[in-house]
Amino acid sequence: MVAEASYAHCLRLAQAHYENFPVASRLLPRAARPHIAAIYAFARVADDFADEGDRTIDERLSLLDDWARRLAAAAAGQVEADGSDAAHIFTALAGTMRTCGLERRLFDDLLSAFRQDVTTTRYETWADVLDYCRRSADPIGRLVLRVSGYRDAHLDRLSDAVCTALQLTNFWQDIERDWAKGRVYVPREIMRASGADESDLARRRITDPWRAALTDASRRTRELFMTGRPIADAVSGRLRWELRAAWLGGVRILDRLEAAHFDVFAHRPTLGRADLPAIAWHMLTWRQLPQS
Repeated sequence: MVAEASYAHCLRLAQAHYENFPVASRLLPRAARPHIAAIYAFARVADDFADEGDRTIDERLSLLDDWARRLAAAAAGQVEADGSDAAHIFTALAGTMRTCGLERRLFDDLLSAFRQDVTTTRYETWADVLDYCRRSADPIGRLVLRVSGYRDAHLDRLSDAVCTALQLTNFWQDIERDWAKGRVYVPREIMRASGADESDLARRRITDPWRAALTDASRRTRELFMTGRPIADAVSGRLRWELRAAWLGGVRILDRLEAAHFDVFAHRPTLGRADLPAIAWHMLTWRQLPQS
């Protein structure tokens, strides 16, 4: 009963949060949803430690240190049963890690990325941004695969490409929001190549050099989407439909960014109910690409 209450707590947290995540998706197998919710709750709260609220850097890092301590205890099957939100999250997570055989290092990678968000606001190279995505986004895809019963290095690589592409798309979509938090994810090497200047962001302007920089970043992101696209054909059951929906949604946002010439200060593209029929149609008419 304690575990059931903890999983229910994680589901409520996931459904109430403003960020989208396929926790309650009807496309996911019912048995997988509580486990995905536990993973989401762990990551969501930790991400909020790094991003939300009026906290100092030291306070944010201290909260993340405590989260890492609780993770280590959960991985060892030891959870503080004090009735707190954290106790519920780690009770559920400990059960999920045990039931699904989840690797602790994937959760450690997530915490590493959240800590980096506290201390790092600029990236020098594209490789630096990809390394961040490797720890902030790719573990989620691998965890979803594990919960769904898949342990395959090739599938992991395909999943990594899609998860990184989704994370990058979110960066280009959220340039205005990230700038308000003092962060820029477009690497300096791309900015220098196009002549983009951060002073334009301060003036809420997407200039021609910024459009050139973001066109380059978008092209690289689209290549990752295409590299990982076969993941939606390599799995079966409801997960196949979930991954098709995620891939199509990410590409749709990227299309809108490009169509708007990346002017997110004028309009931040999002997905809504009006997009569901088109995405559903593309899911149904999805064509498997020939293997290269």
